[in-house]
Amino acid sequence: MDWSASTWWWLTAGLLVLAELLSGTFYLLMLALGCAAGALAAHAGTPVTAQIAIASLVGAGATAIWHYRRASAPRSAPVQRNRDANLDIGEQVMVQAWNAQGHTRVQHRGAGWSARLAPAAPSAPGPHTIVAIEGNELILEPSRRETSQATH
Repeated sequence: MDWSASTWWWLTAGLLVLAELLSGTFYLLMLALGCAAGALAAHAGTPVTAQIAIASLVGAGATAIWHYRRASAPRSAPVQRNRDANLDIGEQVMVQAWNAQGHTRVQHRGAGWSARLAPAAPSAPGPHTIVAIEGNELILEPSRRETSQATH
């Protein structure tokens, strides 16, 4: 059984895809693209050195583009403050009173929650917005509507 160069390229690309599925490293898919380019070059009849050069350039180029794209993408908020990770972020609660340490208990979703005031936020009773959740404690700031009405 005589395998052609393109068969080896396709086999290598398949193994890289399998390794990516097992590891979750997306960069391996970019290298598999390079191997696919090498296989296409082999089908076109280019010499082995040209196949290697094409595979290397395509794989490295795709990896560099993907790395640059990920590095320039905006970072998501930390999970404690990320509404995509916790739907309670941005919800309103009513604060009756704060203690001297800036803590209180509030009702949210039919249950009592421990809450504390966000740093540098004024400790006044009234409507507050959940800006973060740390452990089982809500971090609150006065609602923007309430503070903007108080300034006018």
